[in-house]
Amino acid sequence: WVWGGGWLMQMGSLDFAGGTVVHINSGVTALALALVLGKRKIPSLLPHNLGYSVLGAGLLWFGWMGFNGGSALAANGLAASAILVSNVAAATALITWVLIDTVKIGKPTMLGAITGGVAGLVAITPAAGFVDVPAAIIIGFVTAFVSYYAIYYLKSKFGYDDALDVFGVHGLSGVWGAIATGIFASPAINGAAGLLFGNPNQLTIQIISIIVTAVYAFVVSIILAKILDKTIGIRVNEKEEIEGLDANLHNESGYRL
Repeated sequence: WVWGGGWLMQMGSLDFAGGTVVHINSGVTALALALVLGKRKIPSLLPHNLGYSVLGAGLLWFGWMGFNGGSALAANGLAASAILVSNVAAATALITWVLIDTVKIGKPTMLGAITGGVAGLVAITPAAGFVDVPAAIIIGFVTAFVSYYAIYYLKSKFGYDDALDVFGVHGLSGVWGAIATGIFASPAINGAAGLLFGNPNQLTIQIISIIVTAVYAFVVSIILAKILDKTIGIRVNEKEEIEGLDANLHNESGYRL
């Protein structure tokens, strides 16, 4: 729909590297699956190995440059611009999240920092080939608040158990990124103009793309999850869940050398 000549693309929807195609899709799908699956028996489990999480976030950040820069489909100025704004947005979101943690709980957290960095990468993804550095700073700054609110307030209010906060980070930061593309897209970067450059219709198109994608992903995912749940099942038994899936399903332990 958004890429490859689909009707949203023909309408003029902008999604440089997959904010709508990847992140809104995956975030909303994760929410649907979490609702069908239900809560974990022990929902308060913390990340198993924070060091691995930091390493993973670093690898993800590095790889994301190929993800966003490579969407220019050439080693050119547009690719360089996409990489630059991607780094700026991610760094801004990371710093903002650290400051929010410091204000809210009195100290920064490493998990919060890397979560903020990933949220910034998500939010800049649809806009990477259309916005400049000042816009990237705003996108990264705002998305830290969007995902922080989703994780620490929205999730508890509605009671869904999103273990990896896929909806809060990828889904809602993806939504903000798509909206921001419609606001900040600069014709000086890649020809497309957003609201701030005299084209309010672009913001309308972006909002339509978000709604259509979210509704489609949610409804189809709910239907498929229900079918799988009623046929082969999608949840392990209580004993296996409490003992841990690594040990039960894969015969692996995080403490084994």
